[in-house]
Amino acid sequence: MELWLDAVLIAIFAFLIDRYIGDVPNRYHPLRWMGNLLDCIDRRIIDRRSRWNVVIGFLSYVLVLLVFGGVALTITMALRYGLVGVGEFDVLGVHCSFGEIVWIVVSALFVKVTFALFAFRKFCSPIEDDLKKGDLEAAADKTQMMVNRKMKGMDLPHITSSCCETVSENLVDSVISPLFYFGLFGLPGAIAFRCSNLMDAMWGHINEKYYVLGHFPARLDDVLGYIPSRISPLFVGVAAKLMRMRSGRSAVKAAMAEHRKTPSPNSGWPMTAVAAAMGVSFEKEGVYVMGEGPLPSIDDIRRCYHLVELTSLVFLLIVTIPLGMFLGIHVQVFIEDFIHGLLGVFRI
Repeated sequence: MELWLDAVLIAIFAFLIDRYIGDVPNRYHPLRWMGNLLDCIDRRIIDRRSRWNVVIGFLSYVLVLLVFGGVALTITMALRYGLVGVGEFDVLGVHCSFGEIVWIVVSALFVKVTFALFAFRKFCSPIEDDLKKGDLEAAADKTQMMVNRKMKGMDLPHITSSCCETVSENLVDSVISPLFYFGLFGLPGAIAFRCSNLMDAMWGHINEKYYVLGHFPARLDDVLGYIPSRISPLFVGVAAKLMRMRSGRSAVKAAMAEHRKTPSPNSGWPMTAVAAAMGVSFEKEGVYVMGEGPLPSIDDIRRCYHLVELTSLVFLLIVTIPLGMFLGIHVQVFIEDFIHGLLGVFRI
């Protein structure tokens, strides 16, 4: 099979795995293992104010990337070299092999680990159910697991707003960015972004403990999210048009006008675009109010994650797959070949 077709299938399979299988159990999830490694490093740091902690933050990122990226790419390399060509057959005039299909599926599994899209509905549906039953306390408790704000005692409109805000904010971090870097650099690009984003979530806090240690991962995450966040309103607009919401132009205009309202330099872009597309406002009390219209209703939670899902699919088709066909898959194969050559030199 041609490499460009491999790239198409990896992207599609990754999307389908996320939709119909979802994440592996938490205790087996590679992100959990990454977190455990970072916790191990964190516990051994004594002087939190030392400027050397910036270097430790950088080296920790390199370590996590080499360990987990190296393991994933060594596995895909071994499959490509060991199985491709095994069980050859033709389908609709396309020559392929069982071994190549295995390599594609395993690559897709690793790509899937770097993003999570359909998990939004998994987390949000129980909140919708609680709100429809009038159980605000239970809904607030479930929402608390998704957001970094105090939910106890919050009223219904602000619970729905918090839910929609975190879904729209995570459009970039959880989906658009990893798919963008997969398109550019293949599996290595998706893993590199996910390592950065995980470290930012764990260490990128503005407090005495992490201000120095988390400096590098926080800045790297901002840099890597710069382009994906700023192009995301375009795709929100397209998806909104397909769903017959407000025009795509309103999403882009709102993002241009209001993206600075959030403390993060990147999260305001998708959030303001989604709010504008849905015709609602998002409010984090004491921090920002964005959008025009009322705060989201209970039904708007479902509309929000459906909009984000369709936005991601549009991005996959328009950006990820074309980039992956011409760039990403070639970078992945190049690095797999490099690992194969490296292991050969050391006779491993």
